Amino acid sequence: MVVVAILAAGRGTRMKSNLPKVLHSLGGKSLVERVIETVQPLSPSRQMVIVGYQAEEVKAAILAIPDLEFVEQSVQLGTGHAIQQLLPYLEGYSGDLLILNGDVPLLRTETLQNLLQIHQEKQNAATILTAYLSNPKGYGRVFCDAHSIVQQIVEEKDCTPAQRQNCCINAGVYCFRWQELAKVLPHLQANNAQREYYLTDAVTQVSPVMAVNVEDYQEILGINDRLQLASAYEILQRRIKEKWMVAGVTIIDPASTTIDDTVELQPDVIIEPQTHLRGNTVIKTGSRIGPGSLIENSQIGENVTVMYSVVTDSIVQAGSRIGPYAHLRGHTEVGSKCRVGNFVELKNTKLGEHTNVAHLSYLGDSTTGKQVNIGAGTITANYDGVKKHQTKIGDRTKTGSNSVLVAPITLGNDVYVAAGSTITEDVPDGCLVIARQRQVVKPEWQQKGTGE
Repeated sequence: MVVVAILAAGRGTRMKSNLPKVLHSLGGKSLVERVIETVQPLSPSRQMVIVGYQAEEVKAAILAIPDLEFVEQSVQLGTGHAIQQLLPYLEGYSGDLLILNGDVPLLRTETLQNLLQIHQEKQNAATILTAYLSNPKGYGRVFCDAHSIVQQIVEEKDCTPAQRQNCCINAGVYCFRWQELAKVLPHLQANNAQREYYLTDAVTQVSPVMAVNVEDYQEILGINDRLQLASAYEILQRRIKEKWMVAGVTIIDPASTTIDDTVELQPDVIIEPQTHLRGNTVIKTGSRIGPGSLIENSQIGENVTVMYSVVTDSIVQAGSRIGPYAHLRGHTEVGSKCRVGNFVELKNTKLGEHTNVAHLSYLGDSTTGKQVNIGAGTITANYDGVKKHQTKIGDRTKTGSNSVLVAPITLGNDVYVAAGSTITEDVPDGCLVIARQRQVVKPEWQQKGTGE
């Protein structure tokens, strides 16, 4: 049995932001969300998030995550003080407490599972995660004997010059036998340069305490400023792209491509350079995305091509071609084997299969049937200044270039709209509709107009 406590009370002044540090985004999720996700496979009996700075904002941001409990640290006086706030909540509890920082988002579940396993097998009073860094500046140092039993932990600000030469650092991840920790928490002292209550002082007051070294030190990197946030993003991206390439996805230029870890890709997808995949996006086998495309919260079917285009909150069915320079948004759905071409925008629009919108068009709040052809420069005038209105276009209908369809309006099946028409009334099946003024030519207009 394990209870998880996540420290998320700090402001993070080095971020230079009004947003609490743990709510800064990393690859589409906040830092604290990533930490919470990491512990889910451990099946903790309770998940307790300790909040402080802008507590209500932090709570609101993660409230949708089930089974979270919030504990408030109204004044932030250090990590030891934060865990002291748990005393009334865990009274009578006899299991283990796993303590994590909300600004350490790259930890792997496997690392925590290993820590817990060693902690329980060795029956330690406490087990802490450590790492060896070539440049340990900024981290507390851990001093162990030959059996990895911790002798001392010293925060960097309190280290002597000799102690700073030690490259074994404290990762800030702890597993305590709660009943042992609860005995010493009330007796912590703030006898240090920061005048704070350190959790590391509690570590040295229980026994035995063992250090477990993490295999990949990058897992324990904390986020304190924007530079470290960017470094963490690079690490996360490398993990994600390596996973998908091993799984059969071609990423032609990983350095210019970014992929959120919420994205799902199938084998034989090809990701061209300068492409960015965001949110809850699924791309199915055989599709080619990019170059220069953004896909966000969208479903892309099999054998689809998206080139130099933006697709958000939309669905593209199998065999369709999007772009270059198309924009799909607002719950658009493109049917199978459609073509959406140059400088076309679709908003809240559903295209039937085998429909072409080849260039220079805007369809908003529209539905088309099958085998429709939208001529160049066709637009739906869907907004009257107060409300949005629907345009419905039947099967096999064709619009000529530079047509305007003033919604609400319905065009039947097999309708032909003459080029340059402005259509304001419904059109029945099988009609040719012409709505433009007759051409007028006035000879010798130039001479009369200039007085010659």
